[in-house]
Amino acid sequence: MTETLSNWSNTSLYIAIVIYAAAFIFFTFDLATRGTKKQDAVAKSSAAGSTSRSKQLVGAGGVEAGAGDGVAGSAADAGIVSSSSAASSGSGGVTGKAKKHEPRWRDQRATVSLKIAMVLTVVAFAGHLLATVLRGIAAERVPWSNMFEYSMTSSLLIVAVFLGVQFWNDLRFLGTFIAGFTVLTLGIATIGFYVDVVPLQPALQSWWLVIHVFVASLGTGFLALGFGLSLLQLLQQGRETKIRAGEAKRGGWLAAMPNSERLEDLAFRVNVIGFIFWTFTLVAGAIWAERAWGRYWGWDTKEVWTFIIWVVYAGYLHARGTRGWRGAPSAWLSMVGFATVIFNFGIVNVFFDGLHAYSGL
Repeated sequence: MTETLSNWSNTSLYIAIVIYAAAFIFFTFDLATRGTKKQDAVAKSSAAGSTSRSKQLVGAGGVEAGAGDGVAGSAADAGIVSSSSAASSGSGGVTGKAKKHEPRWRDQRATVSLKIAMVLTVVAFAGHLLATVLRGIAAERVPWSNMFEYSMTSSLLIVAVFLGVQFWNDLRFLGTFIAGFTVLTLGIATIGFYVDVVPLQPALQSWWLVIHVFVASLGTGFLALGFGLSLLQLLQQGRETKIRAGEAKRGGWLAAMPNSERLEDLAFRVNVIGFIFWTFTLVAGAIWAERAWGRYWGWDTKEVWTFIIWVVYAGYLHARGTRGWRGAPSAWLSMVGFATVIFNFGIVNVFFDGLHAYSGL
């Protein structure tokens, strides 16, 4: 029965990988084509809005204000005006109201390719979830006690976080990164890390395995989104700089993305959530270490790198709160933080000896 469930789990996982790959293709196609369509829609909307505003302002005797409004509209078309700066161009009362009720960014255009990509992602997630559950039933334990199982579970939670945050804000533009990262992770896991179902080692037979690893994987999901948003922030910031200097066209796929300030704000918010989960991971790991080995901290390689990740993101949050570390510096620090997470997962777990060497490789 165990072997049968394990085979079903593997089959379901292979199918999920294929569907994730298809979703990646559709997400990429959407990015490749969305810039031109978005620019056309924005241009039409801006032209209609400018005409309406001009008539209102001329009627009120505000010719100069109308001209300035047209300039602001042009900058907005280029995607380089933040929500706060756009709000400040109005009167004091309007500014306060705009800041207080700032709407969530949402892509008003949903192409067929984007819809297909999201449907495929949900279907792949269902298959991925089934594979993980079947693996756990076959092993009669939680399915994250070795590198293969942890890769399967952590990538599952990354996709779950991606799908879940859509109810908070429209982050479908990160689909290419999430789908691609998941395919790469599962591909490496099935080729290089696969092991048959085996019993837990004595040190892992604890409820802290459930809590510690699950929370760490959940935190990684939010930090992965933060990385994707920070990378987009840097690309968008470079585009905005070139537009101001007159060195670049206003089109392209980045024209359909939020501006760099909005991307930075979104990255900060998801990184805060990820940092909270990672803090709990560090604390739970220390408690588990005391139960398993009789000490809270022993400078094991895995413990040290978990702490390094915490320090990097703590530095990011502190620096982000300082005006001089906004913009590109904070984005780079966010990306360095996720690089330490990947190093901890892909290098420390595999090539470093220590008490946490339970990969089964």
